[in-house]
Amino acid sequence: MSIAEASLEGTPLIAPSTIDHPLYDSVVEACRTVYDPEIPVNIFDLGLVYTIRIDDAGVVAIVMTLTAPGCPVAGEMPGWVADAVNAVPGVRQVDVQMTFEPQWGMEMMSDEARLELGFM
Repeated sequence: MSIAEASLEGTPLIAPSTIDHPLYDSVVEACRTVYDPEIPVNIFDLGLVYTIRIDDAGVVAIVMTLTAPGCPVAGEMPGWVADAVNAVPGVRQVDVQMTFEPQWGMEMMSDEARLELGFM
């Protein structure tokens, strides 16, 4: 069972994304332009983006985390993500929320990120 599927009292620890929205792929690509400055992999493939919700008005809500709560760019990273996603045509507003529940772990990385970092 993955962390996204694990639950307390039946509620997923990571809310599902709006993957069927027409803007979803473009928002993901925008997230892939933002890199953790300490790791040479984008934040999406690192698994730092937990949820992307997009409503019919083009309002994007992103829930994300950091590799560690003491990350030196904790105050700046949400702005970087918001700036990248705001540039997507059709996006009207972006709200980036930080969370540390569940805590990020290396198992959240994509296969591409594991390969790039030499874990595969």
